[in-house]
Amino acid sequence: MKFVAALTSKRKLVWLTLILWVIATGVLSAAPSADDYTVNTGENDLPEDAQAVIAEKKVQTYFPDDDGQLALLVFTSSEEWHEENWQDISQISEWLADDDTLPSIDSVVPFHRFPDDVREAFRSDDGLTMVLPMTLTTGLAMEEINETITAVDEYGNEQLEKGKMYVTGPAGIASDTISIFAGANLTLLFSTIGLVLLLLIIIYRSPLLAVIPLVAAGFVYQVTDRVLGLLAANGVFTIETQSLSIVMILLFGATTDYSLFIFSRFREELRSVDNKYEAMSRAVKGVAEPIFFSGGTVFAAMLVLLLAYYGPYQNFAPTFAITILLVLLAGLTLIPALFTIAGRRAFWPSIPKVGEETLKKNRFWGGIGVLVTKKPLLSGGLVLLFLIINAMNVPSIQYSFNLIKSFPEDMGSRIGFEKLEESFPPGELAPVTILMENAEGFSLDEEEWNSLEHMQSLLVEREDIYDVELPPLEDLQEGRSMSENGEALQLELILEGNPYDQSSLDTLDRLKNSKEFLLEESGLSQEDITLYFAGETAKQAEVRSLNERDTWVVALVVTAVIVAMLIWHTRSVIAPVYMMSTILLSYLSALGLSWFIFHNILGFEAMSYRIPLYAFVFLVALGVDYNIMLISRIREENRHHSIRHAVQRGVALTGGVISSAGLILAATFGVLMTQPLMELYMFGFIVGLGILLDAFLVRGMLVPAIVTILGQWNWWPSVRQKNTNNN
Repeated sequence: MKFVAALTSKRKLVWLTLILWVIATGVLSAAPSADDYTVNTGENDLPEDAQAVIAEKKVQTYFPDDDGQLALLVFTSSEEWHEENWQDISQISEWLADDDTLPSIDSVVPFHRFPDDVREAFRSDDGLTMVLPMTLTTGLAMEEINETITAVDEYGNEQLEKGKMYVTGPAGIASDTISIFAGANLTLLFSTIGLVLLLLIIIYRSPLLAVIPLVAAGFVYQVTDRVLGLLAANGVFTIETQSLSIVMILLFGATTDYSLFIFSRFREELRSVDNKYEAMSRAVKGVAEPIFFSGGTVFAAMLVLLLAYYGPYQNFAPTFAITILLVLLAGLTLIPALFTIAGRRAFWPSIPKVGEETLKKNRFWGGIGVLVTKKPLLSGGLVLLFLIINAMNVPSIQYSFNLIKSFPEDMGSRIGFEKLEESFPPGELAPVTILMENAEGFSLDEEEWNSLEHMQSLLVEREDIYDVELPPLEDLQEGRSMSENGEALQLELILEGNPYDQSSLDTLDRLKNSKEFLLEESGLSQEDITLYFAGETAKQAEVRSLNERDTWVVALVVTAVIVAMLIWHTRSVIAPVYMMSTILLSYLSALGLSWFIFHNILGFEAMSYRIPLYAFVFLVALGVDYNIMLISRIREENRHHSIRHAVQRGVALTGGVISSAGLILAATFGVLMTQPLMELYMFGFIVGLGILLDAFLVRGMLVPAIVTILGQWNWWPSVRQKNTNNN
């Protein structure tokens, strides 16, 4: 930290620091942007040894023509579809089947060639909805999928004289995902800049104080964007579109936070010394260590995500770890340099003068500090009770594994999906493929056929299964639904409920656990035949299992890592325990209160399964920042004052800057609520609320109350602080 402080002690070193950042930014401008290498869906979300992945590979090995991405064309109308008015659908089918139309289309059900009685099979019972399956060519890039689906959607709706066509299914969902994020990051960037600028001007009423943090954020953004782009371009890791959106929020929020911490202490030191270089050198000595440890906790927490098995969590780790590392570097070098160059002018029109008393400028938080230290049990107890009541809502949270429910209600793929859900058996939206593998080959004699029929009946008898489609024996003998080498055959299982509902995932788990029972009861050989379950429901069941495992592992390891870093920083065993405990309680409170608002006020049925883990990493890592700043200042003041007086001074001296930082950071995460994806909306709300709870209640009242009650035990087993003033 002495080296960092030395960078601001001389004019030449200050300008050298700025010049180095300018050079780095200029050189990296030739590198690719991270936005050029983002992906909307991960192809490797599940590990290679996941049962659903193994099953999918088996299906693709034995039935290689079935691995193209599926699109479902949904035709809806207020009038019944029949022989006289489905000619438009026939024309669309014929256009799609033409090899010269779109090379990216692999196949489409030849509706235009079917007789009327066969066409009726594609119509719902009420006659108002029809569906036409289409398969895209294997290996298409996301942009090609989007272009294909857009062209099909435009042509289809132009040809229809009545009704409306929607494209859903995996291909339709992928296309809409691209549409959702098209230009969204740019909008998010300018919205964040505008909001931060507005809040800084309102809070501090100083033009330069508002501009300098944004200038620093601009440098950090350019460097981070190009570093991430360079690494992604060389295949070091994958960047998801949602991750990049959150990266911008984290970058601007954290950079502004560190700017506030630095200029608050800089202003305080300018009231003690006249020389701006000496003032900044003192300021950096006071805040560099807390900033280093606060940034270090966020960095460590992000790296812990590498322990996850689920692909998106692993991809999340390097993106955010690199971002916070560069923000931390800027916080220790670039930001102090910019404020030192600006000097006292940075605070115009309220320029700090030598001899002014800082405490008189912080009357509100000074009053809070006095109140908490006089009645620590009452003030801390009320906050604790509020947090516990909110946290009690957490067990009632319902989680969703259906991505499409996070889409806007007017999105084509969601409308089409919901129309299918209303008009057809829900399980038909994404059937489960049962693959039966026999290394000795299937004989399909009478005994084996009877066993297959018996297995079919065993499955259909279950309440959670709607139907199991076993092809006729003649079809199997002719090679339909049977692999060319005769070693595998596939059945189609249709679930009773929505394929993405938790009950359907439970069904898949039970089926996987009853493989041996099914084979034994049906009379099939357990030694020769192996069962595999493939499809969307099978994948989501694996995702749920991995998510539960990853959530517990990441939460436990992040907690242990942060506690270890707090022990290292505070040189105490006691303080890290209650600091971490209050942060965890604050996280649970934010999650529980948010769910109460989502479910009971906004009417949301569920939240994405990924939100709790993402929110945990951010709230725990960012929440500890404010506690570190507070505890560091209390410990510093305790060298010269009693613990009660040190708490009062610590709350007063850090209250204004921490509350401002918390308000701005919460607002920046709140910008995510403007995004069209419900997952980002909920994530932004929860993290924003949690940051406000940390900044105002936990850091402002609960932690100071605990410190007051524990007294000098806060620093155990370190040597007690020396007090020259025992007032």
